Amino acid sequence: AHPLLLHLGDYVDKGPDSAGVVARLAAGSPLPGVPVVNLMGNHERTMLDALAGERAAITDWLYTGGREALASWGLDPDSTPPAAWSGAIPVEHQAFLRGLSLHHRLGGYLFVHAGLKPGVPLADQAEDDLLRIRHVFLHSEADFGAVVVHGHTPVRGGPDIRRNRINIDTGAVFGRDLTCLVLEADRLAFLRS
Repeated sequence: AHPLLLHLGDYVDKGPDSAGVVARLAAGSPLPGVPVVNLMGNHERTMLDALAGERAAITDWLYTGGREALASWGLDPDSTPPAAWSGAIPVEHQAFLRGLSLHHRLGGYLFVHAGLKPGVPLADQAEDDLLRIRHVFLHSEADFGAVVVHGHTPVRGGPDIRRNRINIDTGAVFGRDLTCLVLEADRLAFLRS
């Protein structure tokens, strides 16, 4: 098997340097010869929608971390109108965000930011569910055809390992550990900051 580095999304709005995080990810793999797959999270979707001028997304983004994200790109949302945001954020950063995948399948695992709607084939899943679903997915015992590896909903006490899913969002946004899942053959392990 060949190594792969995969990120589950929410690179923006989660700290003081969204611009730095996006720049680092857009630069490619930090490990020579190791490919990277970057998935989209709901915060990237909201940011892109806000940059496109969608009024509801602008309001939502400013409320959920967009102010700090904009500041990391040198913008003050109180003095810079939303119509000017897109022109002030590097084109390569926006292209990176627009190019993010919604899911990635590898062997018996399906990687996605938030989860899946039970009973709906992957090809028919709504983008909003892949990026934002919580309760219906989290409480489901459904067989999704693969073990779903996801984040989006922080859990306490370490990763939440179920028969049909593994949640690795251990609440780094709240000062808890950032968790990495390591899959090797039929073994799994976790690295935590």
